[in-house]
This record gives sequence, C-alpha cells and structure tokens, in this order.
Amino acid sequence: MTELAAVKAALKTQAVETPSWAYGNSGTRFKVFAQQGVPRDPYEKLADAAKVHEFTGVAPTVALHIPWDNVEDYGALAKYAQERGLKLGAINSNTFQDDAFKLGSICHADPAVRRKALDHLLECVDIMDATGSRDLKLWFADGTNYPGQDDIRERQDRLAEGLREVYARLGDDQRMLLEYKLFEPAFYTTDVPDWGTAYAHCLKLGDKAQVVVDTGHHAPGTNIEFIVATLLREGKLGGFDFNSRFYADDDLMVGAADPFQLFRILYEVSRGGGFTAGVAFMLDQCHNIEAKIPAIIRSVMNVQEATAKALLVDRDALAVAQREGDVLGANAVLMDAYNTDVRPLLGEVREELGLDPDPMGAYRRSGWAERIVAERVGGTQAGWGA
Repeated sequence: MTELAAVKAALKTQAVETPSWAYGNSGTRFKVFAQQGVPRDPYEKLADAAKVHEFTGVAPTVALHIPWDNVEDYGALAKYAQERGLKLGAINSNTFQDDAFKLGSICHADPAVRRKALDHLLECVDIMDATGSRDLKLWFADGTNYPGQDDIRERQDRLAEGLREVYARLGDDQRMLLEYKLFEPAFYTTDVPDWGTAYAHCLKLGDKAQVVVDTGHHAPGTNIEFIVATLLREGKLGGFDFNSRFYADDDLMVGAADPFQLFRILYEVSRGGGFTAGVAFMLDQCHNIEAKIPAIIRSVMNVQEATAKALLVDRDALAVAQREGDVLGANAVLMDAYNTDVRPLLGEVREELGLDPDPMGAYRRSGWAERIVAERVGGTQAGWGA
C-alpha cells in the first residue's frame, strides 16, 4: 500500500462522536439564544446527528447527557439511532445541576449527598447496559472557593471511594473516562483539576479507568500534546473532548482558535498509535450564535483536516533530523505537513466513500434546515438552560 493510500485508508476509518447537547439551545451565563428548528427531544437530536453522519461519513455515534437526554425506554432510543445509521456513544453524567450539589457531589462532606451523586452515576451505567454504550464519562464540578472550606485530602479520599464503587459496577466491555478541568465553578481548589490527578485515580482503579482530555480545560500555554503523548505512552488515554477556547472553557468549535495546536495533538495521537488504540474522539461543544448542524459538520471537518495533516508528516525524515540534532530541519518536516492543503485529499476520500466532496454544500442543498424549522413548531426546545 502506498503512503497516500495508507493515509486515505486511515481517514476512511476515522470516527468522531458528536454530542447530543450541541444540537440543542445553549449560551453563556448571561443568555441562551434560541434558534428555530432546534430539537425538542433526544429523538430529534439523533435525527440531526444522522444528517451530520450522512454528509461527513465519519460521525457514527452520538454521546448522551443524563438527565438532559432522559427517555422512558433507552433500548427504543438505541434502536431509533440504529435505524438511522447511528449508535449511542458515551453516557455523560451530570452532578452539577442539583441544589444538593452546591458544595460538591461525590466529594461532598455529607454522606447523603455523596450517595445521591453515586446513585446517579450507577443509573448512568444502567443506561449504558440498555444502550450498548462503552464509555461512562465523568466530569465533576466539585471544589471549594475558600481556604478552609473543606478538607482537601478528605475530598480526595471521598472521590476515590466513590470512583471505586462505580468502577466495580462496570461491565467487562465498559470503561470509565475521567475528565479534568483547571477551574470553574470552583476557584480555590478543584477536586479533579489536571491530568495528573485524573491519572492517579485511574491508575489505582484499573485498566477500565482512563483519562479523557478536554482541549479547553487547561491553563494558557499548557502543552496539551505532551499530556497526550504521556497518557498514550502509559496506556491511559481514553478519549478526547474536542473544542476550542481563548481562555476558559468556551466550547467553541474545535480548531477555531488554534488549528496548529489541534494538528500537534493529532500528530502525537498518530505517533503513539492512538488511532488504533480505542481512543474516543468526541466533540464537546456548544453552538451559541452559529447554526447547530453546520457548526458540527464544520467541526468534524476540522478534525479530519488536522488528522490528514498529522498523517502526512514524513516520520522517517523527522527521525533523521532529530537524530542529527537538526532543529530547523525537524521543525520544517512538521511545518511542511501542516502547511499542506489537504482539502482536495479529503474530497477524494469522501468521493471514494460515495459522499459529496463538500459536506457543507451538500447539507445546504439537502433542505434539512428548512424542513426542521417548518416541522419543529411547538413543544419545548432542548437545551441545558444556562
């Protein structure tokens, strides 16, 4: 197989999971801007997700968020997805929108509050059983705002105890993905603030616990590709939440603020075998002012473009330059790949898959946007209600 053919083959097998919440209304802390045609329930979210997959060919799974995506029959929801060429992906828990969790959830000082949080997490595993989902994704808003507010070490003990109980409930083919975030909403301490904390807990739990890297959850200047390389080397990179930000967790479209960073991250994924190691490539975005479905299509395309460039890096030439201490030569190898216009290549890949080479144009011509505006009248639009 030629080098170009190998790149094409890898691109054809890539899969990007889209988040159900990205199809609903969202906003800042100040305002949620409603849009016409937004889904009113999880079924309509899946209908929109099916369109993203139809035009990109690489978005076959949809992450759910509980309780935002609660339904009476999760088996029926999974069947509905399957009928539209989709599968249900990661189940995301929510331990940050209940009044009881004001001072924390799984790390709370009150055992009754911790029990409430754990029961929710165990419910999410039940939903995984019903949907066939592989991944339970955990993000905790737990933390403190003032010195002395709570005992830092004890909160870590409570976290470890709770994670052990949830881990024990996982099936043989299920995983726990532990997410971290530098700050927000807590600003003095955050209970899972960085990849090292997440890694330490996952290491003690076992092989079914892995770290998820949200690209918007780091301090400015953080070398995310170093984190990715290290977690891959240790076999502990479970997945990504792809988005983009300028300072905090803005959940902007992946690759929007710093496409070169996305390329560097995906090169390390390629270098470390992450495309074949079960790493989940998930979007975690909220589209506040832009149209939902086109923004998600564009985000998938941004991941594809960065991946194509990463796969085009001449690894042999790079290794030679690195061994010889040729600093500029090594950098030039990376820059040559990054500066390559891969859009024609991806157009060819899509045509070979029987798709329109221009997913955005194909969506516009499909009439789906006009159809959902006309049909989705009445009811309550989906959204996280910030």
